[in-house]
Amino acid sequence: MIEDTTGNDDLLNTRIHDLLTTRIHEVEEAVRKAAAAEIMPRFCQLADHEVVQKNGPHDLVTVADRLAEEHLTASLTALLRGSVVVGEEAVHADPAILDALHGDAPVWIVDPVDGTRQFVHGDPGFCTLVALARRGEVLASWTYAAARDEMAVAVRGGGVLLDGSPLTQAPRAAGSDLQVATSHPDFTTDEQKRALLGLRTEGVAPRPCGSAGLEYLAVAKGELDAVAFSWENAWDHAAGLLLVTETGGGHLTVAGEPFRIEGGNALPFTAARDAATVERVIGLLRAGV
Repeated sequence: MIEDTTGNDDLLNTRIHDLLTTRIHEVEEAVRKAAAAEIMPRFCQLADHEVVQKNGPHDLVTVADRLAEEHLTASLTALLRGSVVVGEEAVHADPAILDALHGDAPVWIVDPVDGTRQFVHGDPGFCTLVALARRGEVLASWTYAAARDEMAVAVRGGGVLLDGSPLTQAPRAAGSDLQVATSHPDFTTDEQKRALLGLRTEGVAPRPCGSAGLEYLAVAKGELDAVAFSWENAWDHAAGLLLVTETGGGHLTVAGEPFRIEGGNALPFTAARDAATVERVIGLLRAGV
């Protein structure tokens, strides 16, 4: 049962503050346990009947996705009374669940296996994404690349820890091409394709993206300069956007507005390592249109 949070603003704020200051390790442990129980035992072990297409050959779901999301839904809501979960697989079954992003309750935004296509093909380039948000603001996020045992934890205003150590962005090599990961063509409209073609210019090296969560982590590390994406599923972006902003980066849509996890964004949008790169990428996307 979802707790009625009406009139309990101070109580919820206290619970969130307690979780993110004294008990944040419990969230990390919950993410690790879900991956250990439901994801990694099935890595390179999936049977054909355990993989299903949702909206085409590049949009897959596996038994690991579903069971890991169920595991996280139970453990995360137990950690924060009054919270709800918006998970990729639950929303696929019932799109009305997305309405929680507009409500007052704290929301766990969950992508149990980000990079399912890679997971299915035995590629370690997948991760589990969890973000805690309230009223459209992402408060904390966890990006866990289980096959690499790499965990990035971001807290709004508190920076990023990568495997327990503060993450600072590596400097960009002088004179190098701008490295940008972009949406797969299957997930773009004709207008968005034209915008993304604006990145095919001198001094820019666009490439198709892999796991969105790991691309955001690459931006936070300084291994990638920017992403340019044309879809807005909150579970793909919430965790990574906080990683990028907490390491000095930013994000904008082609309308010049920050990306909103609740949706309704002008697309495509970019998240990049610094404000100058954000403006450069947005300028090129607008030029493509």
